[in-house]
Amino acid sequence: MWTTSLILLFLSHLLSSNGSENSSSFNHSETINDEAPVKFPKSTVGAKGWDTCSIPCDVTVKLLRDEKHSICGQLQQSLLAFGRSTRKLMRDVMEEQQRALDILSNQVTELMTKVQMLSSEVQRSNTEMYSVKPVQSHGRDCSDIKDNLIAVVPKIPSGIYIVHPENTDSSFEVFCEMDYMGGGWTVMQRRSDGLTDFKRSWIDYSDGFGHLPGEHWLGLKKVFQIVSQKETRFQLHIALVSQDDVTSYASYDDFHLDNETQFYGIHLGRYAGSAGDAFRGYEQEQNQDTAPFSASDVDNDGCNPSCSLGNRTVESCSALHNQTGWWFNQCGLANLNGSPEDTESNQRTSILWDTWRQNGVPHGIKAVTMKIRRIPTNN
Repeated sequence: MWTTSLILLFLSHLLSSNGSENSSSFNHSETINDEAPVKFPKSTVGAKGWDTCSIPCDVTVKLLRDEKHSICGQLQQSLLAFGRSTRKLMRDVMEEQQRALDILSNQVTELMTKVQMLSSEVQRSNTEMYSVKPVQSHGRDCSDIKDNLIAVVPKIPSGIYIVHPENTDSSFEVFCEMDYMGGGWTVMQRRSDGLTDFKRSWIDYSDGFGHLPGEHWLGLKKVFQIVSQKETRFQLHIALVSQDDVTSYASYDDFHLDNETQFYGIHLGRYAGSAGDAFRGYEQEQNQDTAPFSASDVDNDGCNPSCSLGNRTVESCSALHNQTGWWFNQCGLANLNGSPEDTESNQRTSILWDTWRQNGVPHGIKAVTMKIRRIPTNN
């Protein structure tokens, strides 16, 4: 725009210097193509107003056309340059994004590889941890363990040992008492704090339950495997503790069980002790020797369809004794699996050994342990 103005000023000055005839050839009142005349400021410095100078129409049109073409060319060049720079910028951005995606893809691939390796390692570790491995037993039972260790260990500690009874395919843990009456005792039942619930079904009494160092029932199946070993005889020892810390015991010099098809019927030898023979009771009807085992869901108690206990009619000895399991025979006078005494509600049947009495009243029993040990054979 400034170039065109300078050209027009130059032409105006040139025309004004050629004389009046040239200036008179243009009438300031005439119009070009019905347009207003072109006016320029006077060349005289400090003069007021404007001198009117008319430029030929073709010159003006040519100048405007040239300027238009120049502006359009510049604009076109600018648009082309902008388009090229924009396309280059977009290519650069896309290439940068692609590089970032490639890097991220490689990182994800490496991470997935590491996760797969870690997962395989964890799976391998779990397989090794939980795989069934042969267990090295310490002996056939606690008596056998004691005999094996007595020559090499001055004092054998009580605790959990692994036993593998003869002619069986299984090993399992038991608690061995090694410092009670000469040691070698395998604990088959312990009651001490009432924290373990003995209201159990047949399968629990068969397999065992509880915590070996504390209250537990070893399990009829395991006890049967121990006492059924060839050329062995086992003694049953029952240690009792009353609520006022009086101790007593009952012992049987021969103890074994029938197999599972006969419901693990109990067999007892001669009695000895200070607590009385509650297993056999005072009358034949109270005798629990040879009785099969009963539980809340397996009833072998001899009450068919019911039996009388004093003024009560009983249909299930297990139900009478708070759903616990025992060798019931028309209930009887012994149940060392009875629930601990509930002094607040007085609704639970306590641990029962009815022949242990004081002033004609059975002792309240707070703790009991049933344990078995081999009886030495005469060679």
